[in-house]
Amino acid sequence: GKFFTLFSLLFGMGFAVIVQRAEAAGRPFALLYLRRSVALLVIGLAHALLVWSGDVLVTYALLSFLLLAFQPVPARWLAWLGGAAYLAAPAMMFGIALIAGLMSLSPESAASWDAAIAQGTGDVRAIVDDASRIYAAGSYAEAVQLRVREFGIMVNNIFLFGPMVLGMFLLGAALVRSGAITQPASRPRLFAFLRWGALPLGLLAMGASFALESHTPVDRLDFRSGSAQAVGMLGSGLMCLGYLGWLVAFFKGPGARLGAWLAPAGRMALTNYLMQSVVCTLVFYGYGLGWYGQLPRAWHVPFALVLFVLQVLLAHVWLARFRFGPMEWLWRSATYLRPQPMRLRA
Repeated sequence: GKFFTLFSLLFGMGFAVIVQRAEAAGRPFALLYLRRSVALLVIGLAHALLVWSGDVLVTYALLSFLLLAFQPVPARWLAWLGGAAYLAAPAMMFGIALIAGLMSLSPESAASWDAAIAQGTGDVRAIVDDASRIYAAGSYAEAVQLRVREFGIMVNNIFLFGPMVLGMFLLGAALVRSGAITQPASRPRLFAFLRWGALPLGLLAMGASFALESHTPVDRLDFRSGSAQAVGMLGSGLMCLGYLGWLVAFFKGPGARLGAWLAPAGRMALTNYLMQSVVCTLVFYGYGLGWYGQLPRAWHVPFALVLFVLQVLLAHVWLARFRFGPMEWLWRSATYLRPQPMRLRA
């Protein structure tokens, strides 16, 4: 919950940068951006259905169409609107929790509520059970069929998580429009608040969420679990902004050299995102090495770090010869409706 929000923040920053460059060059923007979003949607659909069901690109692409409406909005208003959009998600979740609490006041209404939740989550429970079996030992064709079913649930979740993503889009655009992200020294109070205010508050909120409910139950929704999810959503946004504050301070200061070393991987963010899905599904799923459920929890973080370091090294080698990552080239070529020059010239 802290990192898809950070990724969303970066997406919003990218949108603002594209707008600024188009305005500076005097290029028409809307049609170009629409093609860019459609191309991302196609890539996301292929990823979600053929590679990994945890895709976020489809959500980003669908919500990116809404960003066009905010193109002329000043930075200050973008920030306020972004905060309001993000808070709509935990507010909706808490409203659902309140309804669940009211329904529990009488045995008859509680039984009716529980029956409705059980009926509504029946497909989810069935998918969870099937996923444990198919991803562990099933064929690729079975995995694709399961991803199609999971895709329907993902689309339904956009109505709840979409406001969080859109809110971060707008906050990211506001950070670029205001100059805060490119000149953080000009906003010392803002970044001090992110580091020393947003992050501690986010940690407190996540701690409270975990104390209320240590996991998200699949087949139960009552006041306690709903409130835990709402507080967790709030904590995720605050921690995301806190991480942003500390990362900016680190990479603008003592971590500048590390930032320069990591930068090529950032230039190939889409390629790396999709590559992680391909590598990990081939390592863990039954149609690959079959490590599903076999890697001890303590090895998850080392595995992820080793994979990312290898991706950084690969990005250095690739970008020494080419202008874009392979998926970035495909995305850019689809946006401009013509193949883009790929090789670096001497």
